[in-house]
Amino acid sequence: MALEIKLPATKPKDVSELTESELDAELEKGFTDLVKGNIKPASKVFSDIHKDYGI
Repeated sequence: MALEIKLPATKPKDVSELTESELDAELEKGFTDLVKGNIKPASKVFSDIHKDYGI
């Protein structure tokens, strides 16, 4: 079985390298997604990971 590695389209943010205003902006993006309903249940996220990586 071959292992397929998927890299994210963008590099994940390292919160330790963000300024206070950058962190506020990232948190605001997450909150906006939550309010708009752009969410996925954790069970779906883990199910997708298991399916994508065969684990």
